[in-house]
Amino acid sequence: MVCALGAAVCFGTATVLQAIAARAATAPGADADDSGSSGVDAALLWRALREWRYLAGLALDGVGFVLQIAALRSLPIYTVGAALAASLAVTAVVAAWLLHVRLSGLEWGAVAVVCAGLAMLGLASGEEGDKAGSTALKYAMLGTAAAVLLLGALAGRLPDRGRALALGLGAGFGFGVVEVSVRLIDGLTPSVLFTNPATYALLLGGGAAFLLLTSALQRGSVTTATAGLVIGETIGPAVVGVVWLGDRTREGLAWLAVLGFAVAVAGALALARFGEAPVEVDESESVAP
Repeated sequence: MVCALGAAVCFGTATVLQAIAARAATAPGADADDSGSSGVDAALLWRALREWRYLAGLALDGVGFVLQIAALRSLPIYTVGAALAASLAVTAVVAAWLLHVRLSGLEWGAVAVVCAGLAMLGLASGEEGDKAGSTALKYAMLGTAAAVLLLGALAGRLPDRGRALALGLGAGFGFGVVEVSVRLIDGLTPSVLFTNPATYALLLGGGAAFLLLTSALQRGSVTTATAGLVIGETIGPAVVGVVWLGDRTREGLAWLAVLGFAVAVAGALALARFGEAPVEVDESESVAP
């Protein structure tokens, strides 16, 4: 659980840095709400990579990912997923501290709700499931990762609100693929890694998720996109873990796990606007394309 919470801290802090960089990297004169022909802006990602704040955020994401892998090796997916969604609470607190963003009483209450949900999950969670993922499930994850890219390409044809939701859901599905794929990789030797479809699902899903999330931060409603992200990265992977990988709770505490999961996710959704820290970036800091 310590690793899962550590990952949430890393991801939540990285979000603040990446959000500032994504805005600063917007091309001069570009319209953040321009629908374009695609929901994914690869040029935006390239410009963001030239921002030190984005690179610092990526470094924190790297540390968080290592902690996430460690957590997924010892905890059920539903616990880790809820903890990662709780990174929004970290983002809210970091934004309030470093960026002087004012949190309302309801939002501070949502932070407390997230903490309460995670506490319930910590008490109720059992060990990770002992079922080995089938070959069909591994290929299903690879297919889902490819579908995430397709969803991003089609998102540009949707209205503003629908586009933001589609990009957020797509990013959530991509991160969900990563969560499940970690459990489906049963060895780290080259012969095992290179022949396992889950390895390619993890790489493709993670890359697609980052691309869609970067575009979602810059396009449309941040709150809508982040709500989609939270839903996409928690519910689906939790179901896969319970149904196909054998994740369970402690004896007699299934009700507490379900309640804790619901409370933590609901609290995260209440903090969805912190999917992008609400800050203004000076135009002089923008990076030329």
